[in-house]
Amino acid sequence: MIETPKVRPHVGLFVTCLMNLFRPSIGFATAKLLEDAGCVVSVPSSQTCCGQPAYNAGDDDAARALAKQVIATFEDYDYLVGPSGSCMATIRHDYPVLFAADRDWRDRAEAVAAKSWELTSFLVDVLGITQVQARFDGVATYHDSCSGLRGLGIKGQRRQLLAGVEGFTLREMPDSEVCCGFGGTFCVKYPEISVKMLDDKIRNIRATGADILIGGDLGCLMNIAGRLSRIGSPIRVYHVAEVLAEPRPE
Repeated sequence: MIETPKVRPHVGLFVTCLMNLFRPSIGFATAKLLEDAGCVVSVPSSQTCCGQPAYNAGDDDAARALAKQVIATFEDYDYLVGPSGSCMATIRHDYPVLFAADRDWRDRAEAVAAKSWELTSFLVDVLGITQVQARFDGVATYHDSCSGLRGLGIKGQRRQLLAGVEGFTLREMPDSEVCCGFGGTFCVKYPEISVKMLDDKIRNIRATGADILIGGDLGCLMNIAGRLSRIGSPIRVYHVAEVLAEPRPE
């Protein structure tokens, strides 16, 4: 059961580009989970892309311009929280590097980085929540996305929360920590390698007999869902926030 903190932290919700354009339901689920956890949630309209695509492509000037907008937008909140390991890893780890030569912006970047959290890590590691009031019927398997796992150490937090969801069974797939082949621009630059990695991932998913795939980064989920659709698989794909926010029936 969620225990409401004595002081309600004011959280700025980071709306990722993919979530905003393709699956807004993840944002609503994230807001619900944060509010249920006792947070005051705001969604500033001035926010932009975190700059990760530009940074990964080597366009540091464009990445810095976007980073400045994000920093200025969120620096007055108690926390910056987003349902994406890749975006949050960029803000936490890459922003201070981008401004290493600019002391003023470096200090601001480090301050924002220090209070930026991926959703499930924030719930478990910051707020101390171990269970949510949710029900989601089905047998699922879980894909660990690279950025969240390796960049932020997110693995057990999500499984701990999923374990308390009523009607839900998790079956671990082989090599759950292996990349699905998305990697942002990687899948565009190296499509043959990406497809081979993706087919390996789908083979492992299907081996579990699960009818649902869950993950924490929408880019990976879209990549896998697209391939599942093209091969005619009935496996459904959900973001972890959508599962955790599914209410129990009265």
